[in-house]
Amino acid sequence: MQADQTTIFYPRGLNIVWGSDPRYWRLPSDQDKTGPVDLVQVSWLEVTGSREMKPSTTYEIGFKISLTQEAFGWNGSKVYVMAKLGRRGKYSWKRASLDAFSSGTQKEIPQDSDKLKITTTSNEATIYFGMYEVWSGKWKGGLRIHHAYIREAN
Repeated sequence: MQADQTTIFYPRGLNIVWGSDPRYWRLPSDQDKTGPVDLVQVSWLEVTGSREMKPSTTYEIGFKISLTQEAFGWNGSKVYVMAKLGRRGKYSWKRASLDAFSSGTQKEIPQDSDKLKITTTSNEATIYFGMYEVWSGKWKGGLRIHHAYIREAN
């Protein structure tokens, strides 16, 4: 797959709830435009973005993440990657478990076998997407977000 078929969203280009509060997140420096963001602790994980893409094209949406050695609160919690067409569209979603993640190993969610796909139309080509864990109410930390992506599907 050619690189020009993938749009990368580095953490500074994403909307991160509580992202500007150092009690909850460690952002890369202003000079580091492509560095990861580290979750210190939150009970409400919400990281979103959007982009207008080519019409009538199918895309995969996901996040490249890892866990730090200090990670906590993820056992039994499901992370949802969700996407929709347009502001008023209906969300499609995939659920991912971080239970089997080992610290430091970068992985994509959703996993390869369960990609989240969405097809733009001639009338609507703006994709809204996000990663969420807002339902458990548990405090969690140690998540490192390397980037999100919208990739043209094969």
